[in-house]
Amino acid sequence: MAPPEHPTPAAPSEQSQPPPPAAAKGKGKKKDDDDLSEEDLALKEQLELYVLRAQDADPGVQKLALESMRQEIRSATSSMTSVPKPLKFLRPHYGTLKSYFETMPESELKKYMADILSVLALTMSVEGERESLKYRLLGSEGDIGSWGHEYVRNLAGEIAQEFQKRQDDDLPIDALMELVQQIISFHMKHNAEPEAVDLLMEVEDLDLLVEHVDTTNYKRACLYLTSSSKYLPAPDDMLALDIAYTIYMKFGDLASALRIALQLEKYVKQVYTSTDDFMLKKQFSYIIARHGLAMEIDDEIAADDNDKEILQEIVNNTKLSEGYLTLARDIEVMEPKSPEDIYKVHLIDGRGASSSLDSARQNLAATFVNAFVNAGFGQDKLMTAPSDSSSSGSSGNWLFKNKEHGKASAAASLGMILLWDTDSGLAQLDKYLHSNDTHVVAGALLGIGIVTCGVKNDCDPALAILMEYIGKEDSNIRIGAILGLGIAYAGSQKEELKMHLSAVLGDSQSPLEVLVFSAIALGLVFVGSCNEEIAQSIIFALMERSEAELAEPIIRLLPVALGLLYLGKQESVEATAEVSKTFDEKIGKYCDVTLMSLAYAGTGNVLKIQKLLGICSQHLEKGETHQGPAVLGIALIAMAEELGAEMAVRSLERLLQYGEQNIRRAVPLALGILCISNPKVNVMDTLSRLSHDADADVSMAAIISLGLIGAGTNNARIAGMLRNLSSYYYKEAAHLFCVRIAQGLVHLGKGLLTLSPYHSDRFLLSPMALGGLVTVLHACLDMKSTILGKYHYILYIIVLAMQPRMLLTVDEDLKPLSVPVRVGQAVDVVGQAGRPKTITGFQTHSTPVLLAAGERAELATEKYIPLTPVLEGFVILKKNPEYHEE
Repeated sequence: MAPPEHPTPAAPSEQSQPPPPAAAKGKGKKKDDDDLSEEDLALKEQLELYVLRAQDADPGVQKLALESMRQEIRSATSSMTSVPKPLKFLRPHYGTLKSYFETMPESELKKYMADILSVLALTMSVEGERESLKYRLLGSEGDIGSWGHEYVRNLAGEIAQEFQKRQDDDLPIDALMELVQQIISFHMKHNAEPEAVDLLMEVEDLDLLVEHVDTTNYKRACLYLTSSSKYLPAPDDMLALDIAYTIYMKFGDLASALRIALQLEKYVKQVYTSTDDFMLKKQFSYIIARHGLAMEIDDEIAADDNDKEILQEIVNNTKLSEGYLTLARDIEVMEPKSPEDIYKVHLIDGRGASSSLDSARQNLAATFVNAFVNAGFGQDKLMTAPSDSSSSGSSGNWLFKNKEHGKASAAASLGMILLWDTDSGLAQLDKYLHSNDTHVVAGALLGIGIVTCGVKNDCDPALAILMEYIGKEDSNIRIGAILGLGIAYAGSQKEELKMHLSAVLGDSQSPLEVLVFSAIALGLVFVGSCNEEIAQSIIFALMERSEAELAEPIIRLLPVALGLLYLGKQESVEATAEVSKTFDEKIGKYCDVTLMSLAYAGTGNVLKIQKLLGICSQHLEKGETHQGPAVLGIALIAMAEELGAEMAVRSLERLLQYGEQNIRRAVPLALGILCISNPKVNVMDTLSRLSHDADADVSMAAIISLGLIGAGTNNARIAGMLRNLSSYYYKEAAHLFCVRIAQGLVHLGKGLLTLSPYHSDRFLLSPMALGGLVTVLHACLDMKSTILGKYHYILYIIVLAMQPRMLLTVDEDLKPLSVPVRVGQAVDVVGQAGRPKTITGFQTHSTPVLLAAGERAELATEKYIPLTPVLEGFVILKKNPEYHEE
């Protein structure tokens, strides 16, 4: 009998209640009401009525009123810009409802009221009060999504603040976490993965994400995680990657999981063992080979010996030379080029055009240009050209057009020309090992290291040959062998090398230059390994040096070698850095800054950049050298992501204006590494301006950097600048040498190679490549004594960063397969709605194709499925079973 009773008490109240408010409002309110349309006026009065009813003594009336209010609020779909009308009209009553709520007894109705107050608080509550959340927690355990998206977002924001506060006051957070669960599942259902991830990061519980992702949204969630990891502070960034790895593994996207495993430097084996698909394992091996990771394929990864051999061969990178030459043939650039083809003297007007004189330095420059341009092609016009008369013909002739240590670089250039082709490389270099000239032998040894750079071999021919020469008397030969080992086994962490080279370091009889190169070789072989023993030996070597030796410019490579051990390893360097503070003040600061800049290289750590900028802002007396590495450090740390790199370019501009000479000398080199193989116009212009600087060191650094930013791009504008510079500096031997080196770099591998240490969509950083670049750049900080002196072969260390910038698609038997692909500028699609295009302004080519900096490729056919989402390097395609030809 209860229901019929309700209407009767409600009827009188309807007539008696409304008039008083209207009368009370008087004239002021009337004006407002006139502006409203009739519908709005009706709605307003309706709502005011509900507010009064909600405070009625009868629970039935209350319930009806709250229900109606709830209906109104939920159905009000207004535009995004203005507040929904019901919320607007209920604003004046927020206070009255709040105070009435406090007096209500605990009941279902009170929870109902709390729900409505929670929504009203969305527009009403005072900043920082978090009332929406307060009433939400008091309200009914309902579905939050039904109140709309804006409400959920607001709640998420308040939860983050509340969580912080409860953490600080040690209050329980269970109720909050339940709400978080609801919000996350709402976000994940409505394509708002970034918001879900952000909330979970705020409440420090990313693990929740794993259970809420599904096949439709896991890729976007992971993309957001991996992209944001670059901007997160230390432990969180690894955690974000870890979660992304877990999610990729959960959905069987193994190639993506492998990229993250390489970034985290763990789990690599786990990725292999979690699949039985042999094709996939081959693809993983290609990715690992490109990254340069030295890895043994064991029984867990492949049980069958035959399979093991195939995978190990791919990981060892033995196919690289073959693939690179396939690309060269396809693009039709097999024809060897001579240095004259690069200088293009006929295009230069006036003076300097007739520099036909045969100076040793010009020939040395030509040696490097020839080596860089024909790198990896296996034929050139100076060293391998067949001659008519005798068997040792013209290659011998060119060799002896160089003076003393120039011959070393000439012999080593053969290694560069035969890059990655171990068999014929070792065969052709062998004849020089029997020469009577120590420089030629030294060069040949270095050449053997260069040929096997990045290509591993189970029988280690380089190790076998070079080991014999480490203990020879002649220091040139020793340096050749030691540096050769460093280049050949970079990143392999071979124990034998540790023993032998540490022995050289510890030997008090070793000449300084031999010591320095042993340290560099150890740094490269154990790059990023944090190996304590080696660090100790380098530190002792530094401590035992006399005053005179510490004044030698070459000594500065010792701190670099020490830094290489900790490359990108962040905090691990701190103990060693403490020790370095105790060194002689001549080298102590230099060592400290170098260690810090290398340990944080490629991490994008903003605090360290600020610290280094602080070091650069001091005006010091002459003779202080540690600001150079600080400037390079800014670039090394900031190169991790695009935004940081752009900001660093601007900071470096400031340093040019206000810095001392020793800072200005380093700025061009820093710009060179920031935009390596990526000729950005603004940087190109700055370097072009600096290449005419009054200070010789600044202009030489700028010239070399023009080569670095254009490395392997054949950029016509840079090539033109360098030609003009060659006529501008035709009387300056040193400058001209730098111009030639830069010209060689711009045409690196006839435009098929890149020096960028980043690969796999700028996500992975190859430590070997970065180690090689850092060493060369630090040597360039004092050109006169290194590259322009007798240590010009340091330039060959750059081979560690040389990689073909190709996309080569192969079929399941690893034979090249030509398919159409679209190549265009990569677009950042992180957190964008829908399925946006990942590339823009594309052209369609058939593979193999070249990828420039910032470009991305995607298949233009449905016929095949790539085994990795990132199309770079070697990509295995399998036939799409669902494809039917039209």
